[in-house]
Amino acid sequence: MSVQVEKLDGGMARLTIEVGPERLEQALEQAYRKNRGKIQVQGFRKGKVPRAMVEKLYGPEIFYEEAANDIIPEAYEAAYKECGEEIVSEPKIEVTQIEKGSPFIFTAEVALKPEFKLGKYKGIKVAKQDVSVSDEEVEKKIQEELGRNARIDVVTDRPVKMGDIIKLDFEGFCDGEAFEGGKGEDYSLTIGSGTFIPGFEEKLVGAELDKELDVEVTFPEDYHAENLAGKPAVFKCTVKEIKGKDIPELNDEYVDEVSEFDNVADYKADIRKKLEKSKEDTARAFKEDEAIKALIDDSLVELPEAMVETQAKQLARQYERNAMMQGIPVQQYYQYSGLTPEKLLDNMKPQAEVRIKSRLALEAVAKAENITASDDEVNAEIEKRATAYYMNADRYKELLGEDGLKELTEDVVIGKAADFIVDNSKEVKETKKAKKDKEEKKEEKEEK
Repeated sequence: MSVQVEKLDGGMARLTIEVGPERLEQALEQAYRKNRGKIQVQGFRKGKVPRAMVEKLYGPEIFYEEAANDIIPEAYEAAYKECGEEIVSEPKIEVTQIEKGSPFIFTAEVALKPEFKLGKYKGIKVAKQDVSVSDEEVEKKIQEELGRNARIDVVTDRPVKMGDIIKLDFEGFCDGEAFEGGKGEDYSLTIGSGTFIPGFEEKLVGAELDKELDVEVTFPEDYHAENLAGKPAVFKCTVKEIKGKDIPELNDEYVDEVSEFDNVADYKADIRKKLEKSKEDTARAFKEDEAIKALIDDSLVELPEAMVETQAKQLARQYERNAMMQGIPVQQYYQYSGLTPEKLLDNMKPQAEVRIKSRLALEAVAKAENITASDDEVNAEIEKRATAYYMNADRYKELLGEDGLKELTEDVVIGKAADFIVDNSKEVKETKKAKKDKEEKKEEKEEK
């Protein structure tokens, strides 16, 4: 096998891959053997027609497509490793020569990793975040915990109130017509959870068991289904069951039962400590995001369209997998979301572009600062991921394989590069960008 690389405009390249005629012959013979049981020719028993006879009757090209599909994946993989280029997209394949007794030739058009011209990455200004925790926040968290530990009882002697869990039948109408996806039976809904569109759940407060009521709402302007966005609708609803929460009392006995502490004071102190840690983590993530965005704005890079397309496809497939993991068939997901595969792909492109640029920026920082990952750091990451999958670390590492371990090591380096720019950033009360955004929003409001 041989491979030639031709650089194209727009960060693209064309690999011309040539495979010897003996490999083509092997693939043709394999295609024949795989399909001969389906071929019938008068005078021969089924499955016993010689290949030469089949090719004489139908032409040698009868097995070309299957032979090409057999050769291309392994030949492209070998060419990928041999060419020495950093390929960052799925290949666009085109067969240019396939003929019995001759070399098999095909091309693969691919995007190459673009050059990232690194801008300022030390001393980036990021907005200072408030990580203090108020008494009100502690109390709210405690009430949430009490709610989670509440006893659930079926209620028959009162109407619906906020916080209840109800079983609901509903059907939505817009302009007098029922709309797709607007009907449900025995739907479990916690009042106040924000599961439905704004205003819907609040209007169910006071509803009585087994009595139909009309709930009038207006879909948000940015609602995902364009045919409903901004439109008024009426939902005919019947509450079939009400379950109320019996909230426990916060005392030493309760604390001893649900936590590692034996008194309310220590329990509250632990709640505060966890809230502070959560806020600190959120603040650091915000600063990291802000610093990376500033770094990208101060750097230069041109992304090949095929690179963005490939990343967008990966993100779209992840959305589909997430839907299936929640028990939602892919077609049903598209129906409910008002999207199509093509529209989802288009929606993913801006996110894909940001993700690619962020990765390239951090790779450039790691290179500039000679940031590497030690064996201990890699092993710690393996342990962390293995734990998340309830696996033994050695087994997880084995499943990763050589390529997976390389990718994980690169992820550790990227994480360290992100830490580097955050640790070397400067906190300010308000960044120039934030101030500019605020002024633009103020002008937009004044214009309206």
